[in-house]
Amino acid sequence: MRRWNGWGDSATEMKLNASALAMLAELAGEAQSTPATAQDATLETLLAGIPASRLPPEVLKNSLISTDAAERFKVALGESYPDWIRRRCGALPPVPDGVAFPESSAQVRELLNLAQAHDWIVIPYAGGTSVVGHLDCPQSPRPVLSINLGRMNQLLHLDRKSQLATFGAGAIGPVVESQLRAQGYTLGHFPQSFEYSTLGGWVVTRSSGQQSMRYGRIEQLFAGGRLETPVGTLSIPTFPASSAGPDLRELVLGSEGRFGVLTEATVRVSPLPAHESFHALFFPDWDSAESAVRELAQLKLPLSMLRLSNAIETQTNLLLAGHAGQIKWLERYLGWRGCGAGKCMLMLGVTADARTAKHALALARRVLGRHGGVYIGRAMGNKWFENRYKGPYLRNSLWDHGYSADTIETAVDWPQVRNTMLAMEAAAHEAFAEFGQKVHAFTHLSHLYPQGSSIYSTFVWATAPGGFEENLRRWQNYKTRVAAAIAAHGGTVSHQHGVGRDHAENLALEKGALGMATLADLCRHFDPKGIMNPGKLLDDCGPELTWANPAQ
Repeated sequence: MRRWNGWGDSATEMKLNASALAMLAELAGEAQSTPATAQDATLETLLAGIPASRLPPEVLKNSLISTDAAERFKVALGESYPDWIRRRCGALPPVPDGVAFPESSAQVRELLNLAQAHDWIVIPYAGGTSVVGHLDCPQSPRPVLSINLGRMNQLLHLDRKSQLATFGAGAIGPVVESQLRAQGYTLGHFPQSFEYSTLGGWVVTRSSGQQSMRYGRIEQLFAGGRLETPVGTLSIPTFPASSAGPDLRELVLGSEGRFGVLTEATVRVSPLPAHESFHALFFPDWDSAESAVRELAQLKLPLSMLRLSNAIETQTNLLLAGHAGQIKWLERYLGWRGCGAGKCMLMLGVTADARTAKHALALARRVLGRHGGVYIGRAMGNKWFENRYKGPYLRNSLWDHGYSADTIETAVDWPQVRNTMLAMEAAAHEAFAEFGQKVHAFTHLSHLYPQGSSIYSTFVWATAPGGFEENLRRWQNYKTRVAAAIAAHGGTVSHQHGVGRDHAENLALEKGALGMATLADLCRHFDPKGIMNPGKLLDDCGPELTWANPAQ
Protein backbone atom coordinates (compact mmCIF):
# COMPACT_ATOMS: atom_id res chain seq x y z
CA MET A 1 0.00 0.00 0.00
CA ARG A 2 1.27 3.46 -0.87
CA ARG A 3 2.02 5.66 2.16
CA TRP A 4 -0.34 8.57 2.62
CA ASN A 5 2.25 10.71 4.47
CA GLY A 6 5.57 9.55 3.06
CA TRP A 7 7.25 8.13 0.01
CA GLY A 8 6.38 4.86 -1.62
CA ASP A 9 5.12 1.47 -0.54
CA SER A 10 4.59 1.04 3.19
CA ALA A 11 6.33 -2.36 3.03
CA THR A 12 9.62 -0.86 1.81
CA GLU A 13 12.17 0.78 4.11
CA MET A 14 15.67 2.21 3.77
CA LYS A 15 17.11 2.07 7.26
CA LEU A 16 19.87 4.30 8.58
CA ASN A 17 22.73 2.47 10.26
CA ALA A 18 24.62 3.74 13.30
CA SER A 19 27.50 5.13 11.22
CA ALA A 20 25.12 7.13 9.05
CA LEU A 21 23.32 8.55 12.09
CA ALA A 22 26.63 9.54 13.67
CA MET A 23 27.61 11.33 10.46
CA LEU A 24 24.29 13.18 10.44
CA ALA A 25 24.72 14.28 14.02
CA GLU A 26 28.13 15.69 13.13
CA LEU A 27 27.30 17.32 9.79
CA ALA A 28 23.62 18.21 10.16
CA GLY A 29 23.45 18.69 13.91
CA GLU A 30 21.75 16.73 16.64
CA ALA A 31 18.07 16.03 16.02
CA GLN A 32 15.55 17.12 18.63
CA SER A 33 15.13 14.59 21.41
CA THR A 34 11.44 13.95 20.66
CA PRO A 35 11.09 12.00 17.40
CA ALA A 36 9.26 13.96 14.74
CA THR A 37 6.90 11.04 14.23
CA ALA A 38 5.54 11.53 17.74
CA GLN A 39 3.97 14.79 16.54
CA ASP A 40 2.61 13.44 13.25
CA ALA A 41 -0.98 14.16 12.37
CA THR A 42 -3.39 11.33 11.61
CA LEU A 43 -5.16 10.86 8.30
CA GLU A 44 -8.49 10.78 10.10
CA THR A 45 -7.88 14.25 11.57
CA LEU A 46 -7.01 15.73 8.20
CA LEU A 47 -9.97 14.14 6.43
CA ALA A 48 -12.31 15.46 9.12
CA GLY A 49 -11.21 19.02 8.30
CA ILE A 50 -12.04 18.84 4.58
CA PRO A 51 -15.02 21.09 3.78
CA ALA A 52 -18.02 19.98 1.76
CA SER A 53 -17.71 20.07 -2.02
CA ARG A 54 -18.87 23.22 -3.79
CA LEU A 55 -19.78 21.37 -6.98
CA PRO A 56 -23.48 21.84 -7.79
CA PRO A 57 -25.78 18.91 -6.97
CA GLU A 58 -26.83 18.35 -10.58
CA VAL A 59 -23.20 17.87 -11.59
CA LEU A 60 -22.63 15.24 -8.95
CA LYS A 61 -24.85 12.90 -10.93
CA ASN A 62 -21.92 12.61 -13.34
CA SER A 63 -20.55 9.12 -12.74
CA LEU A 64 -17.00 10.24 -13.54
CA ILE A 65 -16.78 12.62 -10.57
CA SER A 66 -16.28 11.74 -6.91
CA THR A 67 -16.53 14.14 -3.97
CA ASP A 68 -15.28 11.63 -1.41
CA ALA A 69 -13.01 13.40 1.10
CA ALA A 70 -10.28 10.74 0.95
CA GLU A 71 -10.16 10.86 -2.86
CA ARG A 72 -9.99 14.65 -2.82
CA PHE A 73 -7.18 14.65 -0.25
CA LYS A 74 -5.10 12.15 -2.25
CA VAL A 75 -4.84 14.51 -5.22
CA ALA A 76 -4.28 17.72 -3.25
CA LEU A 77 -0.59 17.20 -2.55
CA GLY A 78 2.54 16.01 -4.32
CA GLU A 79 5.93 15.13 -2.85
CA SER A 80 7.56 18.54 -2.34
CA TYR A 81 8.90 19.45 1.10
CA PRO A 82 5.92 21.75 1.83
CA ASP A 83 3.58 18.91 0.81
CA TRP A 84 5.51 16.54 3.06
CA ILE A 85 5.35 18.65 6.19
CA ARG A 86 1.70 19.55 5.58
CA ARG A 87 0.80 15.89 5.84
CA ARG A 88 3.12 15.27 8.77
CA CYS A 89 2.15 18.37 10.75
CA GLY A 90 -1.55 18.31 9.94
CA ALA A 91 -1.56 21.65 8.06
CA LEU A 92 -4.48 20.91 5.74
CA PRO A 93 -4.18 22.70 2.39
CA PRO A 94 -7.10 23.61 0.14
CA VAL A 95 -8.32 20.47 -1.61
CA PRO A 96 -10.20 20.06 -4.90
CA ASP A 97 -13.97 19.97 -4.71
CA GLY A 98 -14.13 16.83 -6.80
CA VAL A 99 -11.98 14.22 -8.53
CA ALA A 100 -12.86 12.88 -11.97
CA PHE A 101 -11.67 9.48 -13.24
CA PRO A 102 -11.92 9.49 -17.04
CA GLU A 103 -11.07 6.41 -19.08
CA SER A 104 -10.78 8.01 -22.52
CA SER A 105 -9.90 11.22 -24.32
CA ALA A 106 -13.59 11.69 -25.08
CA GLN A 107 -14.39 11.69 -21.36
CA VAL A 108 -11.63 14.22 -20.68
CA ARG A 109 -13.16 16.38 -23.42
CA GLU A 110 -16.54 16.05 -21.68
CA LEU A 111 -15.04 17.11 -18.35
CA LEU A 112 -13.28 20.15 -19.81
CA ASN A 113 -16.51 21.25 -21.49
CA LEU A 114 -18.27 20.90 -18.15
CA ALA A 115 -15.57 22.93 -16.38
CA GLN A 116 -15.74 25.62 -19.05
CA ALA A 117 -19.51 25.88 -18.74
CA HIS A 118 -19.42 26.14 -14.93
CA ASP A 119 -16.17 28.17 -14.64
CA TRP A 120 -14.28 25.60 -12.57
CA ILE A 121 -10.52 25.43 -12.13
CA VAL A 122 -9.02 22.19 -13.48
CA ILE A 123 -5.86 20.51 -12.13
CA PRO A 124 -4.61 17.43 -14.03
CA TYR A 125 -3.31 14.62 -11.79
CA ALA A 126 -1.50 11.38 -12.58
CA GLY A 127 1.22 9.89 -10.37
CA GLY A 128 1.33 12.59 -7.69
CA THR A 129 5.15 12.63 -7.55
CA SER A 130 5.73 16.33 -8.26
CA VAL A 131 8.37 17.90 -6.01
CA VAL A 132 7.84 21.52 -7.13
CA GLY A 133 4.17 22.24 -6.39
CA HIS A 134 2.42 21.22 -9.62
CA LEU A 135 -0.64 20.01 -7.70
CA ASP A 136 -1.14 22.95 -5.32
CA CYS A 137 -4.82 23.81 -5.09
CA PRO A 138 -5.61 27.54 -4.78
CA GLN A 139 -8.01 29.10 -2.33
CA SER A 140 -10.48 30.28 -4.92
CA PRO A 141 -14.10 31.39 -5.13
CA ARG A 142 -14.34 28.98 -8.07
CA PRO A 143 -14.74 25.25 -7.45
CA VAL A 144 -11.71 23.11 -8.31
CA LEU A 145 -11.86 19.81 -10.21
CA SER A 146 -8.94 17.38 -10.29
CA ILE A 147 -8.80 15.12 -13.35
CA ASN A 148 -7.10 11.88 -12.33
CA LEU A 149 -5.73 10.14 -15.43
CA GLY A 150 -4.76 6.92 -13.66
CA ARG A 151 -7.31 4.78 -15.52
CA MET A 152 -5.93 5.86 -18.90
CA ASN A 153 -2.94 3.54 -18.69
CA GLN A 154 -3.04 1.11 -21.59
CA LEU A 155 -0.80 0.50 -24.58
CA LEU A 156 -3.13 1.63 -27.36
CA HIS A 157 -0.99 0.87 -30.39
CA LEU A 158 2.46 -0.49 -31.23
CA ASP A 159 3.99 0.09 -34.66
CA ARG A 160 6.90 -2.35 -34.90
CA LYS A 161 8.21 -1.00 -38.21
CA SER A 162 8.47 2.58 -36.92
CA GLN A 163 9.12 1.52 -33.30
CA LEU A 164 6.37 3.85 -32.07
CA ALA A 165 4.08 3.07 -29.15
CA THR A 166 0.97 5.01 -28.10
CA PHE A 167 -0.15 4.94 -24.45
CA GLY A 168 -2.80 6.53 -22.34
CA ALA A 169 -1.02 9.37 -20.55
CA GLY A 170 -1.81 8.02 -17.08
CA ALA A 171 0.36 4.90 -17.43
CA ILE A 172 2.91 4.66 -14.59
CA GLY A 173 6.48 3.61 -15.33
CA PRO A 174 6.19 -0.10 -14.44
CA VAL A 175 3.00 -0.40 -16.53
CA VAL A 176 4.69 1.25 -19.52
CA GLU A 177 7.69 -1.06 -19.29
CA SER A 178 5.75 -4.27 -18.61
CA GLN A 179 3.49 -3.75 -21.62
CA LEU A 180 6.44 -2.93 -23.87
CA ARG A 181 8.70 -5.71 -22.61
CA ALA A 182 5.98 -8.24 -23.31
CA GLN A 183 6.44 -7.20 -26.95
CA GLY A 184 10.26 -7.16 -26.81
CA TYR A 185 10.68 -3.39 -26.43
CA THR A 186 11.57 -0.76 -23.84
CA LEU A 187 11.05 2.97 -23.56
CA GLY A 188 14.18 3.22 -21.42
CA HIS A 189 12.92 6.14 -19.34
CA PHE A 190 13.80 5.48 -15.70
CA PRO A 191 13.53 8.53 -13.41
CA GLN A 192 13.98 7.87 -9.70
CA SER A 193 10.20 8.26 -9.33
CA PHE A 194 9.69 5.53 -11.98
CA GLU A 195 7.51 3.32 -9.76
CA TYR A 196 4.80 6.00 -9.42
CA SER A 197 5.30 8.73 -12.02
CA THR A 198 3.51 8.56 -15.37
CA LEU A 199 4.26 8.92 -19.05
CA GLY A 200 2.07 12.01 -19.32
CA GLY A 201 3.75 13.53 -16.28
CA TRP A 202 7.17 12.90 -17.80
CA VAL A 203 6.17 14.73 -20.98
CA VAL A 204 4.54 17.78 -19.41
CA THR A 205 7.44 18.31 -16.97
CA ARG A 206 10.27 17.48 -19.43
CA SER A 207 11.56 14.59 -17.37
CA SER A 208 14.91 12.86 -17.68
CA GLY A 209 15.54 9.18 -16.97
CA GLN A 210 18.64 7.74 -15.32
CA GLN A 211 19.82 6.20 -18.61
CA SER A 212 19.17 9.18 -20.84
CA MET A 213 22.64 8.95 -22.41
CA ARG A 214 21.37 5.98 -24.41
CA TYR A 215 17.64 6.52 -24.72
CA GLY A 216 17.41 10.31 -24.57
CA ARG A 217 15.39 12.64 -22.40
CA ILE A 218 11.62 12.61 -22.76
CA GLU A 219 11.76 15.31 -25.48
CA GLN A 220 13.73 12.88 -27.66
CA LEU A 221 11.28 10.07 -26.91
CA PHE A 222 8.01 12.00 -27.31
CA ALA A 223 6.92 11.71 -30.95
CA GLY A 224 3.35 13.04 -30.86
CA GLY A 225 0.12 12.86 -28.97
CA ARG A 226 -3.26 14.32 -28.11
CA LEU A 227 -3.84 17.38 -25.93
CA GLU A 228 -7.39 18.21 -24.87
CA THR A 229 -7.53 21.98 -24.35
CA PRO A 230 -10.43 24.17 -23.23
CA VAL A 231 -10.83 25.44 -26.81
CA GLY A 232 -10.48 22.11 -28.62
CA THR A 233 -8.32 19.09 -29.35
CA LEU A 234 -4.70 19.49 -30.44
CA SER A 235 -3.58 16.34 -32.27
CA ILE A 236 0.14 16.14 -33.00
CA PRO A 237 1.06 13.60 -35.68
CA THR A 238 4.34 11.70 -35.70
CA PHE A 239 7.13 12.39 -38.19
CA PRO A 240 10.71 11.16 -38.24
CA ALA A 241 11.65 14.80 -38.93
CA SER A 242 9.97 17.92 -40.30
CA SER A 243 10.85 21.46 -41.34
CA ALA A 244 7.20 22.55 -41.46
CA GLY A 245 7.46 25.47 -39.07
CA PRO A 246 7.81 25.37 -35.27
CA ASP A 247 7.45 21.94 -33.71
CA LEU A 248 4.06 21.73 -31.98
CA ARG A 249 5.38 19.03 -29.65
CA GLU A 250 7.16 21.85 -27.82
CA LEU A 251 3.76 23.26 -26.82
CA VAL A 252 3.10 20.08 -24.88
CA LEU A 253 6.56 19.38 -23.48
CA GLY A 254 6.93 21.24 -20.21
CA SER A 255 3.41 22.71 -20.40
CA GLU A 256 2.50 21.49 -16.88
CA GLY A 257 -1.24 21.41 -17.50
CA ARG A 258 -1.48 25.11 -18.42
CA PHE A 259 -2.68 24.57 -22.00
CA GLY A 260 -4.78 21.45 -21.47
CA VAL A 261 -4.68 17.78 -20.52
CA LEU A 262 -2.36 15.38 -22.33
CA THR A 263 -4.45 12.24 -22.81
CA GLU A 264 -2.35 10.15 -25.21
CA ALA A 265 1.38 10.08 -25.90
CA THR A 266 3.19 8.37 -28.74
CA VAL A 267 6.80 7.57 -27.91
CA ARG A 268 9.85 6.16 -29.66
CA VAL A 269 10.73 2.75 -28.24
CA SER A 270 13.76 0.48 -28.63
CA PRO A 271 14.27 -3.28 -28.75
CA LEU A 272 15.34 -4.73 -25.43
CA PRO A 273 19.15 -4.57 -25.14
CA ALA A 274 21.21 -7.74 -25.20
CA HIS A 275 23.60 -6.44 -22.55
CA GLU A 276 23.27 -4.09 -19.61
CA SER A 277 25.74 -3.63 -16.78
CA PHE A 278 26.71 -1.00 -14.23
CA HIS A 279 30.23 -0.36 -12.99
CA ALA A 280 31.89 1.70 -10.24
CA LEU A 281 35.11 3.72 -10.38
CA PHE A 282 36.77 6.13 -7.97
CA PHE A 283 38.85 9.26 -8.62
CA PRO A 284 41.37 10.99 -6.33
CA ASP A 285 39.49 14.31 -6.34
CA TRP A 286 36.70 16.29 -7.98
CA ASP A 287 38.79 18.07 -10.60
CA SER A 288 40.20 14.86 -12.06
CA ALA A 289 36.77 13.22 -11.98
CA GLU A 290 35.05 16.14 -13.71
CA SER A 291 37.70 16.27 -16.42
CA ALA A 292 37.29 12.54 -16.99
CA VAL A 293 33.52 12.51 -17.35
CA ARG A 294 33.55 15.63 -19.52
CA GLU A 295 35.94 13.95 -21.95
CA LEU A 296 33.81 10.81 -21.93
CA ALA A 297 30.59 12.73 -22.58
CA GLN A 298 32.16 14.62 -25.45
CA LEU A 299 33.43 11.40 -27.04
CA LYS A 300 29.77 10.31 -27.32
CA LEU A 301 30.49 6.69 -26.54
CA PRO A 302 27.48 4.32 -26.50
CA LEU A 303 27.09 4.46 -22.72
CA SER A 304 23.73 4.67 -20.98
CA MET A 305 24.68 6.46 -17.75
CA LEU A 306 27.38 8.48 -16.03
CA ARG A 307 26.65 9.49 -12.43
CA LEU A 308 29.43 11.31 -10.57
CA SER A 309 29.24 11.95 -6.81
CA ASN A 310 31.30 14.64 -5.12
CA ALA A 311 33.45 13.75 -2.12
CA ILE A 312 30.73 14.40 0.46
CA GLU A 313 28.13 12.34 -1.37
CA THR A 314 30.70 9.59 -1.90
CA GLN A 315 31.39 9.47 1.84
CA THR A 316 27.66 9.48 2.54
CA ASN A 317 26.95 6.64 0.11
CA LEU A 318 29.71 4.49 1.56
CA LEU A 319 28.38 4.98 5.08
CA LEU A 320 24.81 4.23 4.01
CA ALA A 321 25.96 1.03 2.32
CA GLY A 322 26.69 -0.67 5.65
CA HIS A 323 29.06 -3.69 5.48
CA ALA A 324 31.64 -1.74 7.48
CA GLY A 325 34.31 -4.41 7.12
CA GLN A 326 34.06 -4.56 3.33
CA ILE A 327 34.01 -0.75 3.04
CA LYS A 328 37.11 -0.56 5.26
CA TRP A 329 39.02 -2.89 2.93
CA LEU A 330 37.76 -0.99 -0.12
CA GLU A 331 39.00 2.30 1.31
CA ARG A 332 42.39 0.77 2.09
CA TYR A 333 42.71 -0.40 -1.49
CA LEU A 334 41.57 2.95 -2.88
CA GLY A 335 44.00 4.79 -0.62
CA TRP A 336 46.82 2.63 -1.93
CA ARG A 337 45.70 3.59 -5.47
CA GLY A 338 45.72 7.31 -4.65
CA CYS A 339 42.03 7.82 -3.83
CA GLY A 340 41.96 9.07 -0.25
CA ALA A 341 39.81 11.49 1.73
CA GLY A 342 38.64 13.56 -1.24
CA LYS A 343 37.76 10.62 -3.47
CA CYS A 344 34.75 10.80 -5.81
CA MET A 345 32.68 7.84 -7.00
CA LEU A 346 31.44 7.36 -10.57
CA MET A 347 28.67 4.95 -11.60
CA LEU A 348 28.88 4.01 -15.27
CA GLY A 349 26.17 2.20 -17.24
CA VAL A 350 26.65 0.23 -20.45
CA THR A 351 23.53 -0.77 -22.38
CA ALA A 352 23.96 -2.19 -25.88
CA ASP A 353 24.56 -5.38 -27.82
CA ALA A 354 27.29 -7.52 -26.27
CA ARG A 355 30.02 -6.60 -28.76
CA THR A 356 29.37 -2.86 -28.60
CA ALA A 357 29.15 -2.97 -24.80
CA LYS A 358 32.50 -4.71 -24.50
CA HIS A 359 34.30 -2.17 -26.68
CA ALA A 360 32.53 0.83 -25.11
CA LEU A 361 33.48 -0.26 -21.60
CA ALA A 362 37.08 -0.93 -22.58
CA LEU A 363 37.45 2.49 -24.20
CA ALA A 364 35.70 4.22 -21.30
CA ARG A 365 38.04 2.57 -18.80
CA ARG A 366 41.08 3.70 -20.79
CA VAL A 367 39.83 7.29 -20.88
CA LEU A 368 38.91 7.33 -17.20
CA GLY A 369 42.17 5.66 -16.24
CA ARG A 370 44.17 8.48 -17.83
CA HIS A 371 42.50 10.80 -15.30
CA GLY A 372 43.29 8.60 -12.31
CA GLY A 373 40.09 6.57 -12.32
CA VAL A 374 40.29 3.30 -10.36
CA TYR A 375 37.94 0.61 -11.63
CA ILE A 376 36.52 -1.67 -8.96
CA GLY A 377 34.09 -3.79 -10.96
CA ARG A 378 30.36 -4.43 -11.02
CA ALA A 379 29.49 -5.27 -7.40
CA MET A 380 28.68 -1.69 -6.35
CA GLY A 381 27.06 -1.07 -9.73
CA ASN A 382 24.80 -4.06 -9.21
CA LYS A 383 23.88 -2.75 -5.77
CA TRP A 384 23.08 0.67 -7.20
CA PHE A 385 20.84 -0.94 -9.83
CA GLU A 386 19.06 -2.98 -7.16
CA ASN A 387 18.29 0.17 -5.13
CA ARG A 388 17.91 2.66 -7.99
CA TYR A 389 14.36 3.68 -7.00
CA LYS A 390 14.81 3.48 -3.23
CA GLY A 391 16.62 6.77 -2.58
CA PRO A 392 13.41 8.71 -1.80
CA TYR A 393 12.56 6.17 0.91
CA LEU A 394 15.37 7.67 2.99
CA ARG A 395 13.12 10.69 3.58
CA ASN A 396 10.85 8.44 5.66
CA SER A 397 13.73 7.13 7.77
CA LEU A 398 15.28 10.57 8.17
CA TRP A 399 11.99 11.98 9.44
CA ASP A 400 11.68 9.15 11.93
CA HIS A 401 15.08 10.18 13.34
CA GLY A 402 14.25 13.90 13.45
CA TYR A 403 15.66 15.08 10.12
CA SER A 404 14.23 16.74 7.01
CA ALA A 405 15.51 16.33 3.44
CA ASP A 406 15.07 18.16 0.16
CA THR A 407 16.72 18.30 -3.25
CA ILE A 408 17.43 21.07 -5.75
CA GLU A 409 18.70 20.49 -9.28
CA THR A 410 19.85 22.55 -12.25
CA ALA A 411 22.04 22.29 -15.36
CA VAL A 412 24.88 24.52 -16.60
CA ASP A 413 27.61 24.52 -19.24
CA TRP A 414 30.88 22.82 -18.30
CA PRO A 415 32.84 25.97 -17.34
CA GLN A 416 30.30 26.66 -14.58
CA VAL A 417 29.71 23.15 -13.21
CA ARG A 418 32.19 23.18 -10.33
CA ASN A 419 31.47 26.76 -9.24
CA THR A 420 27.70 26.25 -9.39
CA MET A 421 27.89 23.08 -7.31
CA LEU A 422 29.98 24.79 -4.64
CA ALA A 423 27.76 27.88 -4.66
CA MET A 424 24.59 25.82 -4.19
CA GLU A 425 26.01 24.00 -1.19
CA ALA A 426 27.47 27.20 0.29
CA ALA A 427 24.14 29.02 -0.09
CA ALA A 428 22.38 26.29 1.86
CA HIS A 429 24.96 26.39 4.65
CA GLU A 430 24.57 30.18 4.90
CA ALA A 431 20.77 29.97 4.89
CA PHE A 432 20.56 27.47 7.74
CA ALA A 433 23.29 29.25 9.70
CA GLU A 434 20.86 32.16 10.02
CA PHE A 435 18.79 29.87 12.26
CA GLY A 436 21.81 28.52 14.10
CA GLN A 437 21.56 25.25 12.20
CA LYS A 438 23.86 23.00 10.26
CA VAL A 439 22.94 21.29 6.99
CA HIS A 440 24.43 18.21 5.38
CA ALA A 441 24.80 19.14 1.70
CA PHE A 442 26.07 16.82 -1.04
CA THR A 443 25.88 16.67 -4.81
CA HIS A 444 26.14 14.48 -7.89
CA LEU A 445 26.10 15.03 -11.63
CA SER A 446 23.21 12.84 -12.76
CA HIS A 447 22.96 13.58 -16.51
CA LEU A 448 25.97 14.53 -18.61
CA TYR A 449 26.08 16.14 -22.05
CA PRO A 450 28.86 17.28 -24.38
CA GLN A 451 27.88 20.89 -23.55
CA GLY A 452 27.52 20.60 -19.79
CA SER A 453 25.84 18.71 -16.99
CA SER A 454 22.95 18.60 -14.60
CA ILE A 455 23.75 19.22 -10.93
CA TYR A 456 21.63 17.46 -8.32
CA SER A 457 22.12 18.49 -4.69
CA THR A 458 20.60 16.95 -1.58
CA PHE A 459 20.21 18.78 1.74
CA VAL A 460 19.53 17.19 5.14
CA TRP A 461 18.91 19.18 8.33
CA ALA A 462 17.41 18.69 11.76
CA THR A 463 13.65 19.22 11.69
CA ALA A 464 12.82 22.31 13.71
CA PRO A 465 10.43 22.31 16.64
CA GLY A 466 7.42 24.51 16.05
CA GLY A 467 5.54 22.55 13.44
CA PHE A 468 4.58 23.48 9.91
CA GLU A 469 5.05 27.26 9.86
CA GLU A 470 8.57 27.28 11.30
CA ASN A 471 9.81 24.45 9.11
CA LEU A 472 8.26 26.04 6.04
CA ARG A 473 9.97 29.35 6.85
CA ARG A 474 13.39 27.70 7.05
CA TRP A 475 12.79 25.75 3.86
CA GLN A 476 11.72 28.90 1.99
CA ASN A 477 14.83 30.75 3.14
CA TYR A 478 17.22 28.04 1.97
CA LYS A 479 15.32 27.46 -1.29
CA THR A 480 15.46 31.17 -2.13
CA ARG A 481 19.18 31.37 -1.37
CA VAL A 482 20.08 28.32 -3.44
CA ALA A 483 17.90 29.47 -6.35
CA ALA A 484 19.71 32.81 -6.32
CA ALA A 485 23.08 31.04 -6.42
CA ILE A 486 21.93 28.99 -9.42
CA ALA A 487 20.73 32.10 -11.26
CA ALA A 488 23.98 33.94 -10.54
CA HIS A 489 25.92 31.14 -12.26
CA GLY A 490 23.66 30.92 -15.30
CA GLY A 491 21.88 27.69 -14.37
CA THR A 492 18.39 26.68 -15.45
CA VAL A 493 15.65 26.78 -12.81
CA SER A 494 15.07 23.07 -13.40
CA HIS A 495 16.78 20.30 -15.35
CA GLN A 496 14.27 17.51 -14.73
CA HIS A 497 11.60 18.41 -12.17
CA GLY A 498 9.70 21.13 -14.02
CA VAL A 499 8.71 24.56 -12.72
CA GLY A 500 5.41 24.18 -10.84
CA ARG A 501 4.83 26.85 -8.22
CA ASP A 502 8.11 26.50 -6.39
CA HIS A 503 10.20 27.82 -9.31
CA ALA A 504 7.64 30.01 -11.08
CA GLU A 505 8.95 33.28 -9.64
CA ASN A 506 12.44 32.55 -11.01
CA LEU A 507 11.45 31.55 -14.52
CA ALA A 508 11.57 35.10 -15.91
CA LEU A 509 15.31 35.26 -15.22
CA GLU A 510 15.72 32.39 -17.68
CA LYS A 511 13.08 33.20 -20.30
CA GLY A 512 13.24 37.00 -20.36
CA ALA A 513 10.33 39.45 -20.69
CA LEU A 514 9.46 38.55 -24.27
CA GLY A 515 9.67 34.83 -23.57
CA MET A 516 7.36 35.12 -20.55
CA ALA A 517 4.89 37.23 -22.54
CA THR A 518 4.87 34.54 -25.24
CA LEU A 519 4.07 31.82 -22.69
CA ALA A 520 1.32 33.97 -21.18
CA ASP A 521 -0.20 34.54 -24.64
CA LEU A 522 -0.21 30.79 -25.27
CA CYS A 523 -2.05 30.25 -21.98
CA ARG A 524 -4.70 32.76 -23.01
CA HIS A 525 -4.96 31.23 -26.48
CA PHE A 526 -5.62 27.67 -25.30
CA ASP A 527 -7.38 28.65 -22.07
CA PRO A 528 -9.18 32.00 -22.44
CA LYS A 529 -11.09 31.62 -19.14
CA GLY A 530 -7.97 30.77 -17.14
CA ILE A 531 -9.24 27.47 -15.76
CA MET A 532 -6.17 25.29 -16.37
CA ASN A 533 -3.85 24.75 -13.38
CA PRO A 534 -3.38 28.47 -12.60
CA GLY A 535 -0.16 29.68 -10.99
CA LYS A 536 1.98 26.79 -12.21
CA LEU A 537 4.82 27.49 -14.65
CA LEU A 538 3.79 31.16 -14.77
CA ASP A 539 3.35 33.16 -11.57
CA ASP A 540 0.28 34.84 -13.09
CA CYS A 541 -2.61 34.34 -10.69
CA GLY A 542 -5.08 37.16 -10.26
CA PRO A 543 -6.13 38.66 -6.91
CA GLU A 544 -9.04 36.22 -6.62
CA LEU A 545 -6.59 33.35 -6.00
CA THR A 546 -4.47 32.89 -2.90
CA TRP A 547 -2.29 29.98 -1.77
CA ALA A 548 -1.95 28.08 1.46
CA ASN A 549 1.79 28.77 1.45
CA PRO A 550 1.86 32.23 3.15
CA ALA A 551 5.02 33.38 1.37
CA GLN A 552 3.48 32.72 -2.05
